[in-house]
Amino acid sequence: MRSEPGPPSVPGVVSADDIVATARSIVAQQEPSGAIPWFAPLDGVPGHVDAWNHVEAAMALSVAGLREHARRAYEWLRGVQRPDGSWPAKWVLGEVTEPGGESNHAAYLAVGVWHELLLTGDEDFARHMWPAVRRGIEFVLGLQTRRGEIRWMREPDGRAADQALLTGCSSIYQALRCAVALAERLDEPRPDWELAADQLGHVVAAHPEAFADKSRWSMDWYYPVLAGPVRGAAAARRLAEGWDAYVVPGLGCRCVSDQPWVTAAETCELVMALDAIGDRDRALELFATIQHLRHEDGSYWTGWQFENRRHFPGDRSTYTAAAVILAADVLADATPGARLFKEIGGRPLGPSPAADPIACGCALVTV
Repeated sequence: MRSEPGPPSVPGVVSADDIVATARSIVAQQEPSGAIPWFAPLDGVPGHVDAWNHVEAAMALSVAGLREHARRAYEWLRGVQRPDGSWPAKWVLGEVTEPGGESNHAAYLAVGVWHELLLTGDEDFARHMWPAVRRGIEFVLGLQTRRGEIRWMREPDGRAADQALLTGCSSIYQALRCAVALAERLDEPRPDWELAADQLGHVVAAHPEAFADKSRWSMDWYYPVLAGPVRGAAAARRLAEGWDAYVVPGLGCRCVSDQPWVTAAETCELVMALDAIGDRDRALELFATIQHLRHEDGSYWTGWQFENRRHFPGDRSTYTAAAVILAADVLADATPGARLFKEIGGRPLGPSPAADPIACGCALVTV
């Protein structure tokens, strides 16, 4: 196992000590089980846990060097996986409150395990987590349509949702690429997963009609770039076309285009998308801008309502802190996980140079 690098720093913006403080703000909200909720009880209302944001928080803890807490998070998630490979959409204080299984939640463990392997070189950990990753990916691919998009959830009674979501499918594309790399590393090659990723990436890049219209959300704007299906000139055009709708100069990225509030998590994800396509100047500028949401204890307010001039919705969320840490790592290129949005398994993250899987008649699954 390789020695772990130190926490990232972005000169003039955040120091390594700042990043550790931000990571410790996540640990302060981690439950005894290892679960990481969105936020600690706020005005008597507890935050919920979901698998995607839980994994993102675990990744951030590893980047900051808090490996024991990250491993507790992964072990908890492995232990509560259901036999079909999914996780409930939400838990509150250990109780399932939304039992449906979301496809992007089930996929994202692959990203976390690959990221942890990059950081630590710990193949024993990867092999320990592999069955959970495999079951999660199999659940996800059971929701892939013949065209290639992946429906966003399966109900407890087994019914698949009617719709696919662009942000979720973009994230799943990255997760499938991580799962393929992990499978190859563990001598469990899954070429069918690679084909599924290519097919999904094609649909994300070329078939907007396949997805429910969520265009008011900034994530639907930048996620196809962040997660890899759209790169190169197409990515630059996509970000340019939406820039004025979603970015507020001097404040950050809006959560939704028609509301006067910016959010740190979306801003930091946009930072990583910009960096992934080589636009580092704007990435650094945005990362510095969003520091107005930093709290003195290292945590970050989720958002800022700039017309009313107040923090909104009023919490300091773990997923926001996690996004800040991951963005800092990307900008600093401090750990082996920093290039996760640029390359996976030694290959660039982006559209495959192979032929169009639809044109080849390589449809995989009908739901």
